[in-house]
Amino acid sequence: MIDGKANTSRGGTAGAGESGIPAGAGAGWVKSFEQGNAGMKAELGGKGANLAEMTNAGLPVPPGFTITTEACRAYYACGGMLPDGLMAETESALRELERKQGKTFGDAANPLLVSVRSGSVTSMPGMMDTILNVGLNDETVRGVAAASGNERFAYDCYRRLVQMFGNVVFGIEPIRFEKLLHELKRETGSEHDRDVPAEGWKRLVDRYKALITGECGKPFPQSASEQLRLAVEAVFRSWNNQRAKVYRKVNRIPDEQGTAVNVQAMVFGNKGDDCGTGVVFTRNPSTGEKTLFGEYLTNAQGEDVVAGVRTPLPIAELARQMPDVYASLQRTAERLERHYRDMQDIEFTVEHGKLYLLQTRGGKRSAQAAMKISVDLVEEGLLTREEAIARIEIGHLDQLLHPAIPEGERLDVVATGLPASPGAATGIAVFDADTAEAWARAGRRVILVRAETTPEDIHGVLAAEGVLTSRGGMTSHAAVVARGMGKPCVCGCEEARIDLDAREFRAGDAVIREGEAVSIDGSSGRVIRGEVQLRAADMSAELAKLLEWADGIRTLRVAANADNPADAAKAREFGAEGIGLCRTEHMFLAPDRLPAVREMILAETKREREAALAKLLPMQRSDFEGMFRAMDGLPVTIRLLDPPLHEFLPNADELRQRIAELSAENAAAADVGAAANDRRESLRELEAMLRKVRSLHEANPMLGQRGCRLGVLFPEIYDMQAEAVFLAALTCLREGVAVVPEVMVPLVGHVNELRFLRERIERTAERVLGGEADRCRFKVGTMIEVPRAALTAGQIAECADFFSFGTNDLTQMTYGCSRDDAEGKFLTHYVDHKLLPHNPFQTLDREGVGRLIEWALHQGKAARRELKTGVCGEHGGDPQSIFFCHAAGLDYVSCSPYRIPLARIAAAQARLALGTAPRPGEAEREPAWTAGRDAS
Repeated sequence: MIDGKANTSRGGTAGAGESGIPAGAGAGWVKSFEQGNAGMKAELGGKGANLAEMTNAGLPVPPGFTITTEACRAYYACGGMLPDGLMAETESALRELERKQGKTFGDAANPLLVSVRSGSVTSMPGMMDTILNVGLNDETVRGVAAASGNERFAYDCYRRLVQMFGNVVFGIEPIRFEKLLHELKRETGSEHDRDVPAEGWKRLVDRYKALITGECGKPFPQSASEQLRLAVEAVFRSWNNQRAKVYRKVNRIPDEQGTAVNVQAMVFGNKGDDCGTGVVFTRNPSTGEKTLFGEYLTNAQGEDVVAGVRTPLPIAELARQMPDVYASLQRTAERLERHYRDMQDIEFTVEHGKLYLLQTRGGKRSAQAAMKISVDLVEEGLLTREEAIARIEIGHLDQLLHPAIPEGERLDVVATGLPASPGAATGIAVFDADTAEAWARAGRRVILVRAETTPEDIHGVLAAEGVLTSRGGMTSHAAVVARGMGKPCVCGCEEARIDLDAREFRAGDAVIREGEAVSIDGSSGRVIRGEVQLRAADMSAELAKLLEWADGIRTLRVAANADNPADAAKAREFGAEGIGLCRTEHMFLAPDRLPAVREMILAETKREREAALAKLLPMQRSDFEGMFRAMDGLPVTIRLLDPPLHEFLPNADELRQRIAELSAENAAAADVGAAANDRRESLRELEAMLRKVRSLHEANPMLGQRGCRLGVLFPEIYDMQAEAVFLAALTCLREGVAVVPEVMVPLVGHVNELRFLRERIERTAERVLGGEADRCRFKVGTMIEVPRAALTAGQIAECADFFSFGTNDLTQMTYGCSRDDAEGKFLTHYVDHKLLPHNPFQTLDREGVGRLIEWALHQGKAARRELKTGVCGEHGGDPQSIFFCHAAGLDYVSCSPYRIPLARIAAAQARLALGTAPRPGEAEREPAWTAGRDAS
């Protein structure tokens, strides 16, 4: 594994800079672009593989070579030093590059300059480092000036190299260089970089070099070979910088991949007005529209566009300024998209009217664009339906139903920028990434406001609801990263004048200070003062089509966790094939129901309890009727009451405080009569409630008197719920609604618990349904959430029609830890330090919890062939967990309504990746969603 064992001293050396470890298997660590192809991504990284592919296809790619990811892994294995033989291979490849270019690296008269860029296997835009113009020094800069006839250009390149080198290699904060640049612009009266004269750049180079010497105690290296070695080390080192580690963690990219290093002959977009640099997508990455989308800058180098330090021009403007270049770019974009059969993100440079390609890769896109592009590529004949489904990034589906600002809403719009990433967000303004992360961790919604974001801001972008920048364009770092994360983003909002010292920004007459509410609309670019109520977006036609294709592929069914008729209706809208979990305790939390629930809990006798239950019966019945109507013809799995009862009662400390206050009032009051009697009665009620709270107190409520234990001790509670279920079913049947009720008994650990409660449920059904019992084909099953239940599943299946694996509690009990405590205290530490591969409450633990599920599944199916099985914990909406469920042979997963599209796609991808899963214990099975109650 690549870890943090590297030598952390910036620019540090070890002898000649290599490890002293023999090259051994490292021979072949360096490959020219001609030696590679797109299929070598694991070895050459995404950028290197695509540069090789384009080179061999005859496209205009500046020549170069790639140092492989294996060399990066060897660097870390060597303790942060380059392994022996690597630089010798690099120098050999450099000689060949000199031959191709007719220039010599380090030569004063005719110098070759190169770029040194990272290239990870999985795209990580902006997360690692790049150094341009390597090979410039005090002598070669004069050679470049003479060869180009442009001294200003030569020293502009030199100051860029020294600045990037100082930051990337020596670790000096970029702001230190930016301040010197702004001072120089004031001195020379230059508004833009392109206005600075050659003498200005010379002065700035000297100041930059002095800064490096003062900070590091060593001068900027004048040896071109040393520059190259230090640059390669720095790119390897950047694999483990903080922003890269955060990005990998969020996107689940393996630390073991490493990064390649691409060394490429420089071409220059900053030689004059017939030069430029830009980024173009072959389709619009926000909408998916089939049109070139991108930006460029004239007389600039590539980092100016992606860093967002200047607001660029839209790519359509290139057709007017350089029509031949635009036509060539358009042809090349079409060719690359057909070749890769996907939307491409292309970096290009124009040098004196000639187009060069510096990179192509699959373009990051919004969720909406991803859906449209997938459907369009199928309809254009470039992909099959199966390929389109397999390619979908599941994370996009989590982002798809973006919140939006309702039409007609009255808004205080203070500024408008570029609509860089769709969706709307509202929160409080913060002006740095650290504050955004800290405030978000404290439970506050934040909008990150920056002049421009840098890769170091990744943790702030991750924590924020959305991002607003005053500089940069649609392909700036902020825009690309926000789109990839599904965060709303407004970029290049020049009306927003940010004052970091005052912690505020001004837009017209509006002043928004840190901590004040602000909203952004990434679909329109609007910046709005104050908080805005958002609404969920509607499902697109493209997503509906993809889901239809997925439904034709998957075998795992998808149900919803829903606790009320409204959620049930929403779930059906999203394609749920039933309700897999209705948590009835959630139905009791409404303010109008809480008094009756408390009356039930406080009852001292069965008669008192039944009186309270009689009040709750019509409420439950009404809810169940609404859910049956919403699911007409589909199963509704209703879990009987499963709360720690104390959750419905006031907090003991609050009760004691109210009793003390009322007692004090009584003691101080001089009045008699009704008022005094009312106070005494209130006091008696509070004291009775406190006694009940104390009597219900448990050392560990989650392992106490809950679930079926409550039903065994107080069977009249479950009797009432069963009666409500069957009364609702009867009403709906008489209306012509097809009703498929499934009654779930929670927290069973022993078969006798289920047997006792099932008998009562069936007696209630017979009493309520009477002569119409044959019309209501109900099931009775249990939630497997106690390890003992999983281990004795064969016994439990004898009186269960279905198993629903409650993986939240099953994980808690298998690990022996409370989720609330574990996630708040130690789980993050475990995952960060790789003691666990992931949070087991988010992604199912296959080796532990998964083995219990598989055991229970096989034992249950052996005892009852037609046993229906599924997962209804939060894992039912997690893609990796869905793959497990398919492979294990479960019938269904159940998840929250808004995760149903994700689950449908993930289930199809599991089928494509794993094939048809075997069904344990059965050759032919009864359809899980139409089968009636077992005859036994």
